[in-house]
Amino acid sequence: MKKVLHKADSRGFANHGWLQANHSFSFASWNNPERVHFGALRVLNDDIIAPKMGFGTHPHDNMEIITIPLKGVLKHRDNMNDDWQSVLPGEVQVMSAGTGVQHSEINGLVDEHLSLFQIWIIPQKRHVEPRYDQKTFKPEDRKGQLQTLVTSFEDIDSESLKIHQDAKLSRIDLSEGDTFTYPLKGKNHGVYMMLISGNAEVESDVLESRDAIGISETDSFNITTKTDSELLFIEVPMINF
Repeated sequence: MKKVLHKADSRGFANHGWLQANHSFSFASWNNPERVHFGALRVLNDDIIAPKMGFGTHPHDNMEIITIPLKGVLKHRDNMNDDWQSVLPGEVQVMSAGTGVQHSEINGLVDEHLSLFQIWIIPQKRHVEPRYDQKTFKPEDRKGQLQTLVTSFEDIDSESLKIHQDAKLSRIDLSEGDTFTYPLKGKNHGVYMMLISGNAEVESDVLESRDAIGISETDSFNITTKTDSELLFIEVPMINF
């Protein structure tokens, strides 16, 4: 088993006033040569956006982008659809940038901060037709069991959102003292696990809120919670880019 532990306070941080951004991997002005990506996972940003503020229209291409709102209301608009789309906590948004897309993201509330994860995964297919999708996932469906959010178009799971990469994003909410074994898809995959909240032990490493651990070269790994905990798993091919 190969492990890499990323404590919450080791992330890159940017304070733009309207945006408080934590970067698990090199992003914008934060450059850490030892933390550029984890396999096909290129970006995991933990953002807090002030009321009525956000990102103006900007381009992306050849990237699979997943957004998970944790609190507040995200408003999204792109050149595939002129209407603003609301994305709420409990929902997940995916966008295949492919040949190129222009989009905007703002906090849809005037009196509450927006908290979200934005995840970029390097695709296995380039220059695909851009697409957008979102879906609601019930919190009760991840209580004590793995809830799959995103998988590859080739995956047989019909309930998940789809991207152009052999990846799997999932969540689970565990109670204090629970144990859980995460099974990997295969030997060429690794899992980047973010502890959204709580306190848990992962293969002898203790994680607290917003700590993360990357695990590869194993069939599975074990988790024991010290408190009620929320976990996010991002499983990706361990490809060198």
